[in-house]
Amino acid sequence: MKVVRLVNGSGSTVVERCFVADKPWARMRGLLGRRALPSGEGILLRPAASVHMFFMRFAIDVVWLDRDLRVLDVKANLRPWRTAARRGARAALELAAGESERVGLRAGDRLVTA
Repeated sequence: MKVVRLVNGSGSTVVERCFVADKPWARMRGLLGRRALPSGEGILLRPAASVHMFFMRFAIDVVWLDRDLRVLDVKANLRPWRTAARRGARAALELAAGESERVGLRAGDRLVTA
């Protein structure tokens, strides 16, 4: 899996180590099997308009993105055994629970890879 750094429009780092899951197997595996997602790490599922938390061990924040990596919505604190979807989303950025608020992600923000 490719690893990138995501920054916002002002150049501030949003995710220091972001794993890009753009192949079917990588998207399907996602975060399964991990015990935690450290602060500063994330996984970008592309394409993705929905995620599931079946068999997960921890809560996450899901940041819904359009094809240009513009934030459409943020679903904070998605707990294990739940699902979430966003119409129009082309990608989902999964972060540790509370991380989206910590870095100040809001609808309309644009992310770029660095």
